[in-house]
Amino acid sequence: MARIAGVNIPTNKRVVIALQYIHGIGSSKAREIVGKVNVPESRRVNELSDSEVIQIREAIDRDYLVEGDLRREVSMNVKRLMDLGCYRGLRHRRGLPVRGQRTHTNARTRKGPAKPIAGKKK
Repeated sequence: MARIAGVNIPTNKRVVIALQYIHGIGSSKAREIVGKVNVPESRRVNELSDSEVIQIREAIDRDYLVEGDLRREVSMNVKRLMDLGCYRGLRHRRGLPVRGQRTHTNARTRKGPAKPIAGKKK
């Protein structure tokens, strides 16, 4: 099992798919990484040599912000908005949708399960 950026990568999957298990790497970045290292996209992780795994690991460390560093940066950005007290920060603080979605109906993912209101019967 290959370990890249602190994540155990599944061995039986194609390299492009397996790299997407790392937080911060999607399909386009995975293809970009594989292209830089000159590994065919159809190759599977268990077919990679040790040197190829090391090249992929070094390319990710050098060029991309992934896993813990990325999570830390995102949380710091959200914390900054909350400390500023701007509209987006207030929405984060209250656990409501931040990007202008409606809240009268829907928004259950952000708001959590519906809370019953006492005495409301129709």
